[in-house]
Amino acid sequence: MAVAVISEFNPFHNGHKYLVQTAKKLSNEPVIAIMSGSFTQRGEVALTDKFSRAKTALENGVDLVLELPTVYAVANAQRFAYCGVQIAKSFDCVNYLAFGCESGNVDSLKNALNAVENPEVNKIISEKMSNGDYYPRALQSAVREIFGDETAEVLSSPNNILAVEYLKNLTETDIKPLAVKRVGTAHDSDKACDEFASASLVRSMLRQGQNAGKYVPSVMQKITFPENLERIMLYKLRMMSAKDFSLLPDVNEGLENRIFDAVRSYNSLNEIISSVKTKRYTHARLRRIMTCALLDITENLQSTPIEYVRVLGFTKEGASLLKNCNVEVVTSVAKTMKKESNISRLLEKDVLATDIAALAYNDVGRCGNDYLQQIVKI
Repeated sequence: MAVAVISEFNPFHNGHKYLVQTAKKLSNEPVIAIMSGSFTQRGEVALTDKFSRAKTALENGVDLVLELPTVYAVANAQRFAYCGVQIAKSFDCVNYLAFGCESGNVDSLKNALNAVENPEVNKIISEKMSNGDYYPRALQSAVREIFGDETAEVLSSPNNILAVEYLKNLTETDIKPLAVKRVGTAHDSDKACDEFASASLVRSMLRQGQNAGKYVPSVMQKITFPENLERIMLYKLRMMSAKDFSLLPDVNEGLENRIFDAVRSYNSLNEIISSVKTKRYTHARLRRIMTCALLDITENLQSTPIEYVRVLGFTKEGASLLKNCNVEVVTSVAKTMKKESNISRLLEKDVLATDIAALAYNDVGRCGNDYLQQIVKI
């Protein structure tokens, strides 16, 4: 048996190590990490390459690292959670899904899920969004109105919202949720606490040349800088028509026209996003849209079934878990890409994402790393 963790490990820090160790202690089972690859859910290039992050995870308690396909790694919370749970479900041996959250209480998260799925709540959400509100705030407000402050407060943090999405996707499975209360600092906090710091603070410190060794079990030697992708992103956006933008995930209600006009009016990505941003179209949503534009990820592609698992690394115990997988196990990208399928369609974007992410290092990385890099074995 095993416990799955849906993750980004961007980078793998002491909080992640605590989550993995706690999951192992509570379940007494090996850990399968389903990890984002070259780009993350905030629509940003990962701090360092996925194989290096997989290695650090394996050195700190994880037994098997699988790649969460890029197409879903840069999706909204609903699709991100769906993909992660689908991969976890593909293993007969997975009986727990562990996740870090502010609540740490499965019952309160289940109450929040009931609220999210309540027809009256959704009616209020629709009314608020039709008046220009954006989903997270409309959701919390509607839940507060029907279910009260306590349940609404659960939905005030990103990790709790993601946890609720996990529970939703676990409903018709035998996998049990294992909520681990976050320790140290809050999500995206700019303050450290003892040996714990948020992933965003660690990224910021490393990109500013500061020593973050206290907060991570292993310091990355080679890191990306998102600004290095600015010009290639602008080039891609300027090549697109309004119709091209309309085919991207989460683009609707004429948003494609706002983006198209902004691209032709401003000379930086931040200016473009700021000009399009409203209460309804959040910065995170727009960053994801821009990343999907860069990688040619369409709404149609983000609905592709997940029929495989891509192995990034394993321990000896982790390798044995693969025999419990009910879908195709990809250990060679080159071999899998030779045949046209849903699997090759998704893998193609992983390859592209890795090649583009290589441009984000100050010393540009090599092309084709997905074909050249060997699986990490610990």
